[in-house]
Amino acid sequence: MKNRVRELRTAAGLTQQELARRVHVSSRTIISLEKGQYNPSLLLAYRMALELHTTMEELYCLPENKKEEDRAYEMEDL
Repeated sequence: MKNRVRELRTAAGLTQQELARRVHVSSRTIISLEKGQYNPSLLLAYRMALELHTTMEELYCLPENKKEEDRAYEMEDL
């Protein structure tokens, strides 16, 4: 899933370790999130959005990700 974690974290002047500490996860989790290899729980996404002063929708590009998923499902129906 596309996200803006790295972009917003660096804009906030936070290291991966600092963000991880603030949202109660390991820095490896932040690395995986930034690479798009891991989807967070609802609570983790909320905590990260709060720390990065944004919404979950913006942090996780939810409108864009929804469109991509909708297109994938439409292709399956053809």
